Amino acid sequence: MTSDRKENSATGKSAGKSGVIIGLSAVIVSVDRMEPRVFIVRGAEHALSVGILPADEDGDALPFGPFDPETHPTLELGLRTWVKSQTPITPGYVEQLYTFGNRGRYAGQEDVEQRVVSIGYVALTHQEKIRTSEKVFWGKWYDYFPWEDWRNGRPAVIDDALLPGLARWVESADTKEEKSRRHARVDLCFGNPESEWDDEKVLDRYELLYEARLTDEAIRDKKIKNRRPSVPSRPMLYDHRRILATAMSRLRGKLKYRPVVFELMAEEFTLLELQKTVEAISGHALHKQNFRRLAESSGIVEEVTGKKSARAGGRPAALFRFRRNALLERRAPNTKI
Repeated sequence: MTSDRKENSATGKSAGKSGVIIGLSAVIVSVDRMEPRVFIVRGAEHALSVGILPADEDGDALPFGPFDPETHPTLELGLRTWVKSQTPITPGYVEQLYTFGNRGRYAGQEDVEQRVVSIGYVALTHQEKIRTSEKVFWGKWYDYFPWEDWRNGRPAVIDDALLPGLARWVESADTKEEKSRRHARVDLCFGNPESEWDDEKVLDRYELLYEARLTDEAIRDKKIKNRRPSVPSRPMLYDHRRILATAMSRLRGKLKYRPVVFELMAEEFTLLELQKTVEAISGHALHKQNFRRLAESSGIVEEVTGKKSARAGGRPAALFRFRRNALLERRAPNTKI
């Protein structure tokens, strides 16, 4: 929020006065060259017109804009309007995610009276060639959450930086009971040698790292001076990394019971491309033959007769397409093999 009192288009109130702004935030996800990406609008310029973001801040942000009840017939149409104005993307699948309303989540100031409540959405799209720049681009979501990518095994950042930092946080507890509580949370989120990694706990893990003050956002929000975060990762403005973590958790969960992965695919694809896309979102490698057998027996894909893929070297692979009628027949099977 700026110090001068700009008129806000969503509420009709001046910035700095008490009130509530209903915002719309978009997590736009695509998979390109087998890497999951989220569309980033760099800096605060994308929402300066609403009078709630400081002009002097720079950093990665999600597309965002206020809901205007006079011009937006629905929340989703309002979101699509803002996405169209701030990005070169027209998303297909859009789903409401969560409502984020913590005090000071945008301004980061104790004396702010105006509350910004954002309704988050996740949008999926097959990435086409679009014009990007230093201000608008596709960001790799594992740059923001490097500990979530297990496709090549346990990420080194967990043992090199994350767990040592959390161990110091556990030991800094004031009481034995608090130390026990912290230790249990670390085990729940990041596991121990006897427990399996839960790929859906993206948000829980980020919030734990934030509470332990191991992220840039925590150091910024708590106004901690002369200290760098001990977990290397790419930060985001405001609470946008928390919104992204929520979207990642939702998508990973949905992969197991709904065929949302096809919203990220071209109209025709190979089974290997489908597998690599599922792996990109889930963060885990899958058994090739088991995945192929599951996909072919599920009834949700069908082979394109007489066509082969020419996109990769070596032997041409069969092309498949998604059977949308399968949605009317039954739920998609579990894709986590």
